[in-house]
Amino acid sequence: MSAATQPLGPDNSPEHLLKRFRKAKERRSTWEAHWQECYDYALPLRDAVLHRPNPGEKKGDRLFDGTAADAVDQLAASLLSELTPPWAQWFGLTAGSDLDEDERHQAAPLLDKIGTVLQGHFDRSNFAVEMHQCYLDLITGGTACLLFEEAQPGEPSAFRFSAVPLAQAVLEEGPDGRLDTTFRHSELTLAALRLRYPGAPLSDTLVKQGEDDPQARFGVIEAVIPNDRGHYDYAAVLEDEADDEALLARGRFETSPFINFRWLKAPGETYGRSPVMKALPDIKTANKVVELVLKNATIAVTGIWQADDDGVLNPANIKLVPGTIIPKAVGSAGLQPLESPGRFDISQLVLDDLRGRIRHALLADKLGQPDNPQMTATEVLERAADMARLLGATFGRLQSELLTPLILRAVSVLRRRGEIPPLLVDGHIVDLQYRSPLAQTQAQRDAKNVLTWLGSLAQLGPDGMAVVDAAGAAQWLGRAFNIPAELMVARPAQPATEINPNVQV
Repeated sequence: MSAATQPLGPDNSPEHLLKRFRKAKERRSTWEAHWQECYDYALPLRDAVLHRPNPGEKKGDRLFDGTAADAVDQLAASLLSELTPPWAQWFGLTAGSDLDEDERHQAAPLLDKIGTVLQGHFDRSNFAVEMHQCYLDLITGGTACLLFEEAQPGEPSAFRFSAVPLAQAVLEEGPDGRLDTTFRHSELTLAALRLRYPGAPLSDTLVKQGEDDPQARFGVIEAVIPNDRGHYDYAAVLEDEADDEALLARGRFETSPFINFRWLKAPGETYGRSPVMKALPDIKTANKVVELVLKNATIAVTGIWQADDDGVLNPANIKLVPGTIIPKAVGSAGLQPLESPGRFDISQLVLDDLRGRIRHALLADKLGQPDNPQMTATEVLERAADMARLLGATFGRLQSELLTPLILRAVSVLRRRGEIPPLLVDGHIVDLQYRSPLAQTQAQRDAKNVLTWLGSLAQLGPDGMAVVDAAGAAQWLGRAFNIPAELMVARPAQPATEINPNVQV
């Protein structure tokens, strides 16, 4: 992890960081049982929260109904395609509000080029893979953490991403309500420690233990804490070492490499709540109904039998398979089927209702593929508007906690490497524009209103079109539809209008 080497402050000593981490982890413990239950029923193949999984172990033994797991996969894929679609430019840089029209037109080609450079680094990195894993955590646990590191020189992309499992992330909320303090607990082998922290002072005991057992793992705590200068202090310490041998690395970042974001935030809570938490009662009930249906089906197939103990028939040796001959005493009833006291015919009705509510809570019926492939243009627009309405609050939070810090971090990395000019995305000179399909829903609606207005004016004849600034309307529609700047010519300078000082306004 690249960071400028700076001394740690007195409040960020290894002893203080470990103490602060343990307190934050203790506060997080109330969430862990809830997270584990959500993962067991909706994402069973993900690493566990409460216990350490063994590679290759069986998971999902408690899962009998896959409706929630399927809906989680669909929602994660939909978020990836609607918010951060791979191989598509889902963001852009535009001129800020402090620039006039001529300056905006001069800056537009350069900003488009910078946006293309940023998108190229995202496309060549592992962003799509790790972002999808974060969306799965977001939908299941309500909180996700993405580690955005700078790659080594010579690699195809300057960006390297890692989806931090929820079991490793311990977060703290800042005064502004953002998850700006991050602790990550991970376990690394001796080879991984030397690779990630070259030159770190390792104790002889640790080195000997790691050389004797190459698979031995050592706990590492990484901490990223904001300071009073607007930057972030970084430190990595060993969990079980003395103070003078615990520090592995330290540094400072301009922007935090850990990007933490939430689906829904309840007042007074640090971690987010997920749609799986909302649908968890229905998910558990549907799982139990399917389990009972399967048990009832087993009874219906094999049956329940009774037999007289006549000294000839031994029920323990009976196998109900085709061709079996079961002996019985002369005059005895032998083996008789026992009628079931009731039937479970209403289970399908209950199950269909539960599955429908689960899919609705996880937006599978809104964001999934439509059943009718022959959709009209109006249906497509209404479907997009409905989707934007449902995800409006969530998209606003993701834009604030995920998309904006992600782009600012990318700009900071490339600016430090000298691949882009030293620009500052502050909204005044350079502004950030979102171009994902979900973000463009409102822009398309505004463009539709403008086109409807122009069509109405055209029906009035030349007098109606006389009030329209054709060049300005074309420029506005080009920005609304994200048309590249090189395809639009500059507007002619408007002559200054002289005002008669004798005229009173």
